[in-house]
Amino acid sequence: MLSLLRRITQEVTAAQSLSAALDIIVRRVRRAMRAEVCSIYLVDTNTADYVLMATRGLNADVAGSVSLKADEGLVSLVGRRAEPVNLEDAHIHPSFHYLKGTGEERYRSFLGVPIIHHRQVLGVLVVQHEDKRRFDEGEEAFLITLSAQLAGVIAHAEATGAITNLNANAAPNGSDFRYKGVPGSSGVAIGRGVVVFPPADLDVIPDGHTTDFDQEIQDFYQALDAVRHDIRRASNRISQHLSEDEKALFDVYLKILDDNSIAGEIVRKIKEGNWAQGALRQVIQAHISQFNRMDDPYLRERASDLRDLGRRILSHLQEKAPNIAERFSEPSIIVGEELTASMLGEIPIDKIKGLVSVMGSGNSHVAILARAMGIPTVMGALDLPYAQLDKVNLIVDGYLGKIFTYPSEALIENYQQIVDEERLLEEEYETLRDLPCETLDSHRLSLFVNTGLSADIARSLDRGAEGIGLYRTEVPFMVRDRFPTEAEQVVIYRQQLEGFAPAPVTVRTLDIGGDKALPYFPINEANPFLGWRGIRVTLDHLEIFMAQIRAMIKASADLHNLKIMLPMISNVAEVEEALALIRRGYAEVKEEGYDVKMPQVGVMIEIPAAVYQVKELAELVDFLSVGSNDLTQYLLAVDRNNPRVADLYNSFHPSVLRALYSIVDQVKDEGVGLSVCGEMAGDPMGAILLMAMGYDVLSMSSTSLPKVKAVIRNITLAQAQYMLSEVMKLSHAEAVTQTMTRLMREANIERLIRPSKTTNVA
Repeated sequence: MLSLLRRITQEVTAAQSLSAALDIIVRRVRRAMRAEVCSIYLVDTNTADYVLMATRGLNADVAGSVSLKADEGLVSLVGRRAEPVNLEDAHIHPSFHYLKGTGEERYRSFLGVPIIHHRQVLGVLVVQHEDKRRFDEGEEAFLITLSAQLAGVIAHAEATGAITNLNANAAPNGSDFRYKGVPGSSGVAIGRGVVVFPPADLDVIPDGHTTDFDQEIQDFYQALDAVRHDIRRASNRISQHLSEDEKALFDVYLKILDDNSIAGEIVRKIKEGNWAQGALRQVIQAHISQFNRMDDPYLRERASDLRDLGRRILSHLQEKAPNIAERFSEPSIIVGEELTASMLGEIPIDKIKGLVSVMGSGNSHVAILARAMGIPTVMGALDLPYAQLDKVNLIVDGYLGKIFTYPSEALIENYQQIVDEERLLEEEYETLRDLPCETLDSHRLSLFVNTGLSADIARSLDRGAEGIGLYRTEVPFMVRDRFPTEAEQVVIYRQQLEGFAPAPVTVRTLDIGGDKALPYFPINEANPFLGWRGIRVTLDHLEIFMAQIRAMIKASADLHNLKIMLPMISNVAEVEEALALIRRGYAEVKEEGYDVKMPQVGVMIEIPAAVYQVKELAELVDFLSVGSNDLTQYLLAVDRNNPRVADLYNSFHPSVLRALYSIVDQVKDEGVGLSVCGEMAGDPMGAILLMAMGYDVLSMSSTSLPKVKAVIRNITLAQAQYMLSEVMKLSHAEAVTQTMTRLMREANIERLIRPSKTTNVA
C-alpha cells in the first residue's frame, strides 16, 4: 500500500494541470480500492458550494457544473465535520441528498474524507459501492493518507487562480489574487516580480514565456552539444579503467540526449512558448516521475541519471542566461522559493523594491537583513505560485504579510496612498535624528543598533544610533571561503570600533550553528538548534576563540570602547571558562605593547536555562543582553525558520513577556547593564513594553530606530507602565497584540509606526 501511495503521489505531483491531477486521483483510487465510484468535490471559495470536479463511475459529463450547498448532502457533512464519514447505506442517512444528473442513485455504501490544508477544508474525496457494506479501517486509512497528499496540490492550484471559480454558474472574481505569508519587514512595495533561484537546481526553475523561439532553441542545442562533449571527454578519460559494460553507460547517456527523444520534447515545449530552462525542467521532471513509478529497481535508478543530465544541461543554459545587471534593469520585487543573504548580495540594492520568500519566517536572516535595509518583505508564503510570477505585477504588504498578484488599478491606487503616507512619516522621522530618545516625562532610553556589515555604520549614525548593541561577527566569517586570520579580524573590528568611537561597541563572539552555517565549516546535525552552536563551538575550538578575542582587544587600542558578548550561554561554567580565556588574551595583547584596557564582558540571555540562572550570571559579568529571537524560539519550542509553525512564533506570547519581566526583577540590585538586542527591541510595541519593564538599552536594526524613537518621544513612562500592566493580565499572544494596538491608538501613537490606510486594506 505504501508503494502505491508513493506512486500516486508522484503522478499527481508531476501532473501539468489541476484537472489532470484530479483525473489521476479518481482513476488510480478507484482501481486501488476496487471501488465502483471515486469522485472529488472541491469547495468554491466564492459560494462555499461543493463542486463535483472529477469522477470515475458517475456521469463525468456533469463534472464542473453540478454542486452541493454548504449545508446539503453527505459531502458537505464531511466538510463541516472535517472528518471521515463511512456509511453502509448512504440513502437512509438524514443528510443524504441526491445530486441530479450524476447517476449516483444506485450506489449505497459511502466513504468520504476531507481534503484539509492548513486547517482549511478544500474539498472531499469520495468512494462508493452499489452494495451495502462498510469500508474497512485499512481502506479508510488509505483514503485519509491520500487526501493529505492531495491537499497540497489543491492549495497550489487555488494559489495560482486555477480554481478561483469552480462553479460554471458563479460570477467571476476578477484579479487581485491574494496570498498570505508572514510579515518580514514592514512597508509596501508595488512593482514587477523577478524570480531568482540557485544555479543548476532544476526543481526551482520558474516557468517563463518567450517569443524568440529560435534563440531559445539555439541556446538549448548549444547546451546539449556542450553536455555531449563533457560526456565523451569523461568517457575517454576513464575508459581504460572500465569494462565494456560500464563503458556502455556513457553511450546510454548520449542516447538519452538524442534529438528524437527528450531533446525533441524540450524543443516542442519551447515552441509552445516556454523558455528553454522551464521547458527543460518540465520534460526532465515528467520523465523522472515515470522512472520513479516503475517496479524494476534498475529502471527506477535511471531517474538519478536523468536528473544528473538535466542539471548538466541547465548549468550550460545558465551560462548563456542574462547576467544580474541585465535582469534587474529597473527596481523589482524579488521572489524566490528560499531567498538567502548570498542571493541578495548579487543584486544591486537600488534595484530591490521588495522581497517575497516562500520559505522562512519573519525572523529568518533574510528578513532581519531586509529590515536593516528597509525593504518591504513577506516570508513563509507557502501557497504562492512563485515559479509563475516572473515579470508579473505584484503588491507586497509587509505590514500584514500579504502578496497580491495581477492587482487591479483600484488596489494599486489604494496601496500607492500607503506608500505616499510612508514617505511623509520618513520626513517626520528625519526631524528627530539628533534628539534624545526620551519620554514626555523625561525618562531616558538608549537606542543602539545591531550591525554586521561595514555599510551599516554610516546608515546607523545617520539615524541617530548611540552605539552598537550587537555586532554579529559571523557575518564577515560567512562571506569568506576560509576562517579570517587574526590580522584580518583586527581590520574588520577596528572599522566598527572607530566608526562609533567613543560610543560603546558590543562585539559578539562567533555565533555559528543552528541556521547560521559557514560554507567551509559545515555542521551537520539532526537537531542543530539544540546542538553544537554559539559558545559551545568556540570553547571546543580555542584556536578560533583566542584569535578572535585577541583581534577584538587589539582593534580597541587607544579607543577603549570595546564590549565583548558571549552567545548561547547555558551554564555558569561556560562563562567562567570564557572569562579566563579573555583575561589570558588581554594579557597577551598587553604584553605585545598595545594600549588597551580590559573590556567589559557580558552574556546573552537567550535560552531558558540562562533565565533561571540570570542572578548567578550577573555576578560574573558586567552586562546582560537578552536575545529575544532565540529566547522566544526556545521558550515556545518553535523553529522560527519553519513556515509550518512560524505563526506560533510570537515574542508577545505571555510566557515570553513573563520571562523578560522576571530577568529585570532578578538583577535589579546587581548593578549590571541590561539590554535587549533581539528583533522585539525594534518593534515599537515591544520597545514600549521593554522600557516599562525596566530595560534601559534597546538594540535594533537602523531602520527600526526612527520609529521606536518617534513612539517613545510621544508617550510618558507612566503610560507605558499602564500598557504593560494591562497586557501582563492576558493569556493569549493575539490578545496582547490587539490590546497594545488599541492602547497605542488611544495614545495617538499608532500613526507613527504604520500608515493609517493599512488598516483599511482587505
